[in-house]
Amino acid sequence: MSKGTQEYDIIFIGGGAASFFASIVCAEKNPTLKIAILERGKEVLQKVRISGGGRCNVTNACFDPKELILNYPRGKKELLGSFYQFNCQDTITWFNERGVQLKTEADGRMFPITDNSETIAQCLIQSAIKAKVKIITSCRVDNITKTANGWELSTVNGPFLSKKLFIGAGSSNAVWDILARLGHQIIPAVPSLFTFNIKDKLLHELAGVSVSKTSLSVYPSVKKKEAIITTGPILFTHWGLSGPAILKSSAWGARILNSCNYIFDIYINWLYPMNVIEVLEYLSKLKSSESSKKQVNTHSPFSQIPLRLWKYLLGRILTYNNNKNWADLNKKEISSIADILANCMFKVNGKSTFKEEFVTAGGVSLKDINLKTFESKIVPSLYFGGEILDVDAITGGFNFQAAWTGGYLAGIVMGNSIK
Repeated sequence: MSKGTQEYDIIFIGGGAASFFASIVCAEKNPTLKIAILERGKEVLQKVRISGGGRCNVTNACFDPKELILNYPRGKKELLGSFYQFNCQDTITWFNERGVQLKTEADGRMFPITDNSETIAQCLIQSAIKAKVKIITSCRVDNITKTANGWELSTVNGPFLSKKLFIGAGSSNAVWDILARLGHQIIPAVPSLFTFNIKDKLLHELAGVSVSKTSLSVYPSVKKKEAIITTGPILFTHWGLSGPAILKSSAWGARILNSCNYIFDIYINWLYPMNVIEVLEYLSKLKSSESSKKQVNTHSPFSQIPLRLWKYLLGRILTYNNNKNWADLNKKEISSIADILANCMFKVNGKSTFKEEFVTAGGVSLKDINLKTFESKIVPSLYFGGEILDVDAITGGFNFQAAWTGGYLAGIVMGNSIK
């Protein structure tokens, strides 16, 4: 038996952050509208729940739009005007008004004071319910058709009609295919925010060790003409390297690292901001200091380098059993130590997803979007938000901020446009 057609003023495809935010803003702006969210899965807001290790990195304490855009490898220039309309401070205020307080950590990341992502998920769900937004789960959308009066959606729950349509379906090849048929340019998606795999059993034994201040240079080409340079902490894992410096380089180099099949060289300065010459000068002075009689393998002159890492690095360059004193090292040995401390090379062979958070670079081209309203320039009454767009950011709450901003601007416009 065929299911009857369901009619709405506005339908939001995808039960993620952007769709929820936009639908709530829209419904609160115009309470007379009949609004629904269609989610293909059994649960909504899954990425909100798993983000930030289950704490949800809501946004970032970066309040100047000109500084904020510097965290977006894709969308940097295009989002500036949007962030002047709705930025990180506006996000903080929005959640505060709904009873959710956020806290700022040392690196600028902002989380709910509960340290529980369910706080954010329930805030969005309850706000949607209060605004009379209907949430329909297990509802896969198979096709979207433009009609004279709006949109017709073919779903597993039967047909839906709406006057306007918002797509916040995340990284969905099926939806991208539909949008391409409607005339939109789709930038091919590649992974972003991933960790580096390195084949070195001794390195894997350092899992859990971290260094807080490093400089990382990634060379995707053997010609070494174009380096991707980032700074920040690095964490050793059971498969290679992770941490903010690694993740930032994976975001900025998402496309070029994909093109080289994730096989490339990296160079790490474990003593940033010191350079190799400064490190060499410092080590040379140890020969005549109070530390000269201390063994090289047990005495690291740099407190920021954990002893386990120190021994691993020495093991890569010194052929003897590392029981020499600092005073007994020759110039070549000291030079080798300085080089591996400030210019340590690894060969990367593959990538791994960062925790459960899978982010892509690619999607609907921003050239097809009016970023004042997040409405399609190709097909009127069609709006976008979140990962469906060719926008992505480094870690730190920036991807969510783009979703909140796009959702807010689209929600306001949609709420005002239907009487």
